[in-house]
Amino acid sequence: MSLLFNDFKTWEQHCAETGELLYQPVLAYEIEQKDRTEAFIWENLARAYDVMKEAVLTGLTDDMRSRSGMVNNSGKKVANAAITVLSGEFRMLVARALSAKEVNSCMGRVVAAPTAGASGILPGTLTTLQELHQLPDRKIHESLLVAAGIALIIEQNASLAGAVGGCQAETGSAAAMASGAIVYCLGGNVEQVFTAVAITIQCMLGLVCDPVAGLVEVPCIVRNASASAIAFSSAQMALAGVNAVIPVDQCVAALGEVGESMERRYKETAEGGLANTPRAREIEKLVLVQDVDILPDEPDEP
Repeated sequence: MSLLFNDFKTWEQHCAETGELLYQPVLAYEIEQKDRTEAFIWENLARAYDVMKEAVLTGLTDDMRSRSGMVNNSGKKVANAAITVLSGEFRMLVARALSAKEVNSCMGRVVAAPTAGASGILPGTLTTLQELHQLPDRKIHESLLVAAGIALIIEQNASLAGAVGGCQAETGSAAAMASGAIVYCLGGNVEQVFTAVAITIQCMLGLVCDPVAGLVEVPCIVRNASASAIAFSSAQMALAGVNAVIPVDQCVAALGEVGESMERRYKETAEGGLANTPRAREIEKLVLVQDVDILPDEPDEP
């Protein structure tokens, strides 16, 4: 983090030396480096979380069908499923993550945290966590600063972009942000927060970015749901004292190394993976035809 710390180790050392909570140096960064007042930052964190909650609600109540036909109310289907293999809380975590991401795919308003392609993960996890533990909004806002600090370090030492590091860099980073935020909200110490981040990265490592028809719909939406589940499980392991073994900064370095070695066709180009399956190519042709159909008529030649 610019002028404060560039890795998790120095962030942890900073908090140990100063006694500050994890979110406080991130707040200082926003104030000092971006010339913002503390009141402005808290106000905008509240606004961002409101947008996240609105995205979840919109996805669970409005008609979420995209022009491509690939998005069709998945969040509501999971929330209202007659048969479930999950607990009620787990089912709603999945439904909320799906719903918030569907809002993005249907051109609604979301918070890119850290990207629009991963915009269902923090809303799904934090709204579910708040409901489960009756947390005040202030604690959630603090956790958003913690999540932002996590993202800043990953960005500096690896990447947050699918076009650079594959889906591991997008949904993987968002899941790491969410797991760290969860542990912070539940009173975990700094080591446990960073352990959650490390475990999450280990679980997401190597995930390619292969959007069908070049749209951020399939498999992006379902990956937001699975990444939210990984965030919760990683947080649980960290709070229980499970050892990540590989230090978090080394996990981030591995994320960057895998991203660099990943072939171009697996980095948001829609040239490989699921995007290159026969069905995906059929969908791609249909989408292109739809785009042609809505182009305005060419003016007559004089």
